[in-house]
Amino acid sequence: MNTLKAEKRSMDVKAKRLRREGFVTGNVFGKKIEGSIPIKMTKKDVDHLLKTENKGSQIMLDIEGESYDVLIKEIDYNALASRVDEIDFQALVSNEKVHSVAEIQLVNHDKVQAGVLQEMLQEISYRALPKDLIDRVKVDVGEMQVGDTIRVKDLEIASRKEIEILSDPESVIVTVTAVHNVVPETDAEAAENGAAEAKE
Repeated sequence: MNTLKAEKRSMDVKAKRLRREGFVTGNVFGKKIEGSIPIKMTKKDVDHLLKTENKGSQIMLDIEGESYDVLIKEIDYNALASRVDEIDFQALVSNEKVHSVAEIQLVNHDKVQAGVLQEMLQEISYRALPKDLIDRVKVDVGEMQVGDTIRVKDLEIASRKEIEILSDPESVIVTVTAVHNVVPETDAEAAENGAAEAKE
C-alpha cells in the first residue's frame, strides 16, 4: 500500500498561498476524527501518488508521524492550471463499511474488429469493508461483437457477497454499435434536388 506524507495545515495561511508555494491542500475526516484534520502535502508527492492511485484508492496517510488508513474520497483537479488543488480522505475503521467507487478499465479494446465500442459508465459505486475495497474493475471487451452489451450485473464484482453494489445493476457499461459511415440518403436527395432546381 502506498504511503503519502502530509502535515497539519494552519488555517491562518490561505489555500491560494499554499498552492503558490507548491502544496496541495486537503482534509481527513472519519468516524473517529472529531470534525476534520486540515492538511497540506507537497505537489511533488501528490503527483507521484496519482500516477498509480486515484479516487477510490486505499492508501496510508502519514500525518507528522501518525499513520492513517484512508480512502481517497475526492480529488479536486484544476484543469485551467493543470494541477490538483485539493484531496479529501476518509479515515477507515476496520469493521465499518464505506461508500466508494471503482474505476472501470476496458481491456483488449484493440481486438474489437467490427463495430464501435461505446463506454457508457466510467465508475461503479459500491459499499464494502476496508479489507474488501477495490479501486479498479477490468472489463475484457476483446470478444464483443456488434450488438453485444455488458451491464453492471454481468461483472464479477457484482457476484461478490462482501461487496454491496450501489450502481444500477442494469446500467450499461459498454456496448458495441455498428459503424455508420454511409452518407444519409436525405443529404444525397437534397443535393439532387438542389441540382434539379439549378437547371430550372
